[in-house]
Amino acid sequence: MQDQSPEPNHDPAMTGAEALVHTLLASEVTTCFANPGTSEMHFVAALDRIPGIACVLGLQENVVTGMADGYFRITGKPAATLLHCGPGLANGIANLHNARRAGAGVVNVVGDHAIAHVPFDSPLTADVAALAGACSQWYAYSTAPERIGPDAARAVQAAGAGYGQIATLVLPADVSWGEGGQIGAPLPAIAALPVVPSQIDHAAGRIRQGGRTIMILGTPALSDAAQPLLAGLKAAGIELMASPLVANQPMGRGRMAIPRVPYVVEVAMAALAPFDTVILVNCPPPTAFFLYPGRPSLVMRADAEVITLSRGDQDALAGLKGLMASLGIAPATPPAAAPREKIAMTGPIEPEGFAEVVCDLLPDQSIVIDEALTLGGGFPARLPAAAPCNWLPLVGGAIGEGLPMATGAAIGAREQGEGHRRVIDIQADGSAAYTLQALWTQARENLPCTTLLLNNRKYAILLGEYAKVGANPGQTAFDMLSLDRPAIDWAGLAQSFGVRGVAVETLEALHAALAEALAHDGPMLIDVRFA
Repeated sequence: MQDQSPEPNHDPAMTGAEALVHTLLASEVTTCFANPGTSEMHFVAALDRIPGIACVLGLQENVVTGMADGYFRITGKPAATLLHCGPGLANGIANLHNARRAGAGVVNVVGDHAIAHVPFDSPLTADVAALAGACSQWYAYSTAPERIGPDAARAVQAAGAGYGQIATLVLPADVSWGEGGQIGAPLPAIAALPVVPSQIDHAAGRIRQGGRTIMILGTPALSDAAQPLLAGLKAAGIELMASPLVANQPMGRGRMAIPRVPYVVEVAMAALAPFDTVILVNCPPPTAFFLYPGRPSLVMRADAEVITLSRGDQDALAGLKGLMASLGIAPATPPAAAPREKIAMTGPIEPEGFAEVVCDLLPDQSIVIDEALTLGGGFPARLPAAAPCNWLPLVGGAIGEGLPMATGAAIGAREQGEGHRRVIDIQADGSAAYTLQALWTQARENLPCTTLLLNNRKYAILLGEYAKVGANPGQTAFDMLSLDRPAIDWAGLAQSFGVRGVAVETLEALHAALAEALAHDGPMLIDVRFA
């Protein structure tokens, strides 16, 4: 247990802040990603006095919340964040949105004004409840020192419910400094719900009727434990595809090579067009990111039958096992990757060669963060033969999570005793500019993070979207979609944050720099300049 101190559950002299720290420890929350302000100083002091919670500073709240997402994706347990009033929560909402879409569990502690001060509408006063509602599945405003502990216990329980949720707890300053705090007893975990037999029967019956079937898989249906089940289903002729909302996918040798539903609407529609039946396992129907003129919102065939084997809050493994038992399908060993001829790792850097270099050097059991956006197209053909890894993509579409997620994932691995695991962030340049402050935290914590900064000096994904409106960008449009004039010195920025940085322009130089980075004890950024 993290906290063995003989604190009573209720002590008239205990502050609300102290009760909150003791409750988090009792509920096995051992990491707090923080960017505190004035209203949170009593909580900061309590964290200082009471050992057991590792506090990690982020220089902007969107870094803090992105770190919490990456931490959960690796550990499967929620961390706390510490955010300053409504504006601090607002700063962190983009990556809380990503975390919510990824099914991450996070406990936000949002400091706020003393309750008696709120009616005076001071400059930092904001509608915290409205902001929390935009990104949280659970919310509470604690009103007294004796309430903050029990409220915190409920927040941790909510954050861990099923496969993870966003829980936001507001800590007014007077609740924090007030005495009479009460430690909240840990609450039992809320497990994923069982799959109803009728759901299994419906899916199995439809498969028996014939026609082509594809299963769209959410994160819990792609875990290591699910791999033999997926191999058996694939061997039985059922096609498999990962949902766009998958948060952590095992990849590489010994794992199933399962593609994601493509981002481009026309490509996704073509991929799903052959299938008469679409079976959903812990994910919603695959939906286009945006609606385009003459295109549908749902990318499967309009006449395809869509069946939910298990909802997002149900037991994915039980659903898969029940379906296989009904159909008489046995688990199998994932097949070995088909031999593939390597391409030369020489010359200018382009997507295929870039993926070749990364997969050639990918360390065993590494954690790969994917915010490549437009330049990651070479990986699907190469990952099946690469070293086993965990692939963590951007899920919610709010760019700027790669660097913080890599930072939080590395801290989560370290906490689990897996500090040797290398974290590689394949990071687009436009989105890196949103949260580059995460590099400072990587340096301060000396984390094994390698950032491959994909530098094409533009928002390439937006240029692609602009082309869909049927126009070539003029100077006004291009100025809003390009990242030159001036070009960003990414290696120099990294070094200013304490991270080693180098720039490369050829595949040979990239191979040498990546090998150096992976051997480097600490973070390093490689400015990968595409042709």
